[in-house]
Amino acid sequence: MLKKISIFVVIFAALFVLGLVAQNVIGAGLSKIPIDLEQVPQEDRDKEILRLGIIAELDAINLYEQLAAYATNPHIKELLMDVAREEKTHVGELQALLSKLDEEHGKELEKGKKEVDELLGKEQ
Repeated sequence: MLKKISIFVVIFAALFVLGLVAQNVIGAGLSKIPIDLEQVPQEDRDKEILRLGIIAELDAINLYEQLAAYATNPHIKELLMDVAREEKTHVGELQALLSKLDEEHGKELEKGKKEVDELLGKEQ
């Protein structure tokens, strides 16, 4: 029973810290949309929303990984790294949908993958 309570306290502490960080980030204005979506043509707005989502997820990954690096409690470190992995899944989801909505984006991603494969093929 004591172990369950300890794990609960660790998780609560981690969420509390994340809440404080989020509050500071919001207070700093980082959670605000950096562009005026009203100025984006309607036909491009959904693509821009996805791009902004990707930026936000990448920022979240960096935040959670940096916090994990500072955490001394292994449970907190593990929790933060798990959350960072989930954010990476979100990046993949947003990229996949953007690739379907923006043909050029999808083609350039594929081109980039091929270039990396060629580069790595030359090194091995």
